[in-house]
Amino acid sequence: MAELEGFTDAGGQAANGADNTPQFGIISQYVKDLSFENPNAPAVYQWQGQPQIDVQFNIGAQKLADDVHEVALKIEISARAEDQIAFQIELLYAGLVGARNIAEEELQPVLLAEVPRILFPFARRVVADAVQDGGFPPLMLEPIDFGALYMQQAAQAEAQGGQQAPEITGQA
Repeated sequence: MAELEGFTDAGGQAANGADNTPQFGIISQYVKDLSFENPNAPAVYQWQGQPQIDVQFNIGAQKLADDVHEVALKIEISARAEDQIAFQIELLYAGLVGARNIAEEELQPVLLAEVPRILFPFARRVVADAVQDGGFPPLMLEPIDFGALYMQQAAQAEAQGGQQAPEITGQA
C-alpha cells in the first residue's frame, strides 16, 4: 500500500511519518527585567495605614523562529500612601514557547491566554519576594483569568473592526 503525503491515520500520525498533532510547551522561563524602587526609605517604614496598590499588566508575544515564540508578561505595581510612593516594582517575566502544528488563528489564544496562565504563578512569586526583600510584607497578587481577558479584548477588537494584536493589557 502506497503512503500518501499529508494524510493522517487515526492517531494523528501522518502517512509520511510526520507528526501533525498540535502541540505546545514551555521551553524556558526567566526574569527579563526587574526593578524595585523604595524612594522614601527609611521614612516609609514609619507611615501609618495601608498603601493603595495599583497593578497594571501587559502581555506580548513575538515570533523568534518557525516554532518558537517569546511571551512576555509585564507587571507594574505602584504602592502609594498619603500621596507619596511607598514602593514601585516593574517585572518583565518571559517564557520561550515551542508551538508546532497550530493554526495561526488558534495560536494567539495559546500565546496570549494559556501561556500567561502558566507563567503567572512564577511571576507572582518574583513580585512577592522582591516586595518582601524591599522591607514590606509580601504582595500576593490575585489570580488573573487570562482566558476571559483575551476573549473580552478579542471581542472588543472585532467590534471595532480591527484585528486582534499580539498584546493584552489590563488591571488587576
